Amino acid sequence: MAKVVVAGKANCPYYAKAELLADYLQANLPNFRVHKITQHPDKWEQWLHDICEMNGWEHRCSPIIWRELLDRGGKGLLLGGLNDFLEYAQHYYNITSRMSSEEMLSIAEENLQEYIEVEKEEEEIKNLIKPLQIWITSASTPICYHLIPLLANGEVFGMTTEISIHLLDTDQSKEVLCGIVMEAEDMALPLLRSISEHTEIDEAFIQADVVIVLDDVLLNCEVQSLENYIREVSEICQVYAPLIEKNAKSEVRVISSGKTFVNLKALMIMTYGPSIKPKNVIAIATTWESATKAMLARKLNTNVAGVKNVIVWGNITGSNYIDLSHAKLYGYDCAIWGPADFSRPLLNMIYDSEWIYSELQSAQSSLSSQLCRYGGMLPAHAVATVLRYWYHGSPPEEIVSVGIHTEGQFCVPEGIVFSMPVRFQNGNWEVMTELKINKETQGALGCLAHELIQEKLIALKEIQEMQPYRGDKITS
Repeated sequence: MAKVVVAGKANCPYYAKAELLADYLQANLPNFRVHKITQHPDKWEQWLHDICEMNGWEHRCSPIIWRELLDRGGKGLLLGGLNDFLEYAQHYYNITSRMSSEEMLSIAEENLQEYIEVEKEEEEIKNLIKPLQIWITSASTPICYHLIPLLANGEVFGMTTEISIHLLDTDQSKEVLCGIVMEAEDMALPLLRSISEHTEIDEAFIQADVVIVLDDVLLNCEVQSLENYIREVSEICQVYAPLIEKNAKSEVRVISSGKTFVNLKALMIMTYGPSIKPKNVIAIATTWESATKAMLARKLNTNVAGVKNVIVWGNITGSNYIDLSHAKLYGYDCAIWGPADFSRPLLNMIYDSEWIYSELQSAQSSLSSQLCRYGGMLPAHAVATVLRYWYHGSPPEEIVSVGIHTEGQFCVPEGIVFSMPVRFQNGNWEVMTELKINKETQGALGCLAHELIQEKLIALKEIQEMQPYRGDKITS
């Protein structure tokens, strides 16, 4: 009996042709059996490398086809790729495939969609058995109090995904944590498998799928310098990062939020936890984004839900730049109307140019102080929104501002955490580098990057004091 294994990328047209030929052979030959292995395009290269290394093969493309000499999992004899399989079928069985390129592409697209759906179903079943482990630091803060029901209502992780929440804080906050636990249990949330409080740092982040860092320092520059506060934040992350590496799952997602040094916390966790993947650590800018949208909606006397694509650049809880050049208005009551997806450039709708260039800046300064005084509902909603996007994707064509580890995008120096426009899809995010930015915005980015580089250097004890920005070329 011939047993053939056909493996390939879900969206590969050559894999589609090979698997259909294999199906035909199995249906028409009594002693022919086929086993198919479909891999997501993002996972294919690593999977192919591992299978070739395990078997001592050399193969670099999709599909890969081999004949198993024993039952599945036994020693295999490599046949090769699609052309090799076509020759094999022609030589041994006098059968070939005459599938057109158009058919191959169509089936490849169907394969990818089917793979995603099956993977999603399997993930949902797995989550029903084993809940997601969510760890929240500095959990006695009001943000955490408002965040718990948002995480457990099913909108963030899915209506079939149960979660276990772990609240981490100091011994002094134990009574507050116990109160939060009791209140959450009394809510009888159907997707909340368990909630517990922790004050022993050594047991932090065990089996964590998501870590939400809410630690803040109370800034009072009359008491101590800004540089000392930066070092304090760095010391906190020096404790957390190795524990996340040691105790959390390898694909743990880390979110930095709060009212102070949000970018720096994310950067220091990556710095002191080098095995934590940078793509899995982000800083929340949605608080600023939402508050700015509300401010613009009040100015235009419109629904805040219709304001889209406001971009927050730079240091989220420090010096940032609100970019309205891509902002759009939907459902705006004006002379021109259209369908639900019809939008107008927001700047075209603000006829008071003086407000844009002067009063907006003043309003942003006022907004900054307001955000520091908010009790926690807005930042909690921001964390939940970004987590929902991370797991289920952001709305198509919509810009989301997130602090991410830079790799030179938009000419921002590498090696800092900088807020910029991204989109979420398939459980990942990507920077929207296709966006064009004007000279004014590009000029602001250098100054914003300078502040974050200074924070980084002080946190790493490479300099002692913040240095002013001089407009020179800067590197990290």
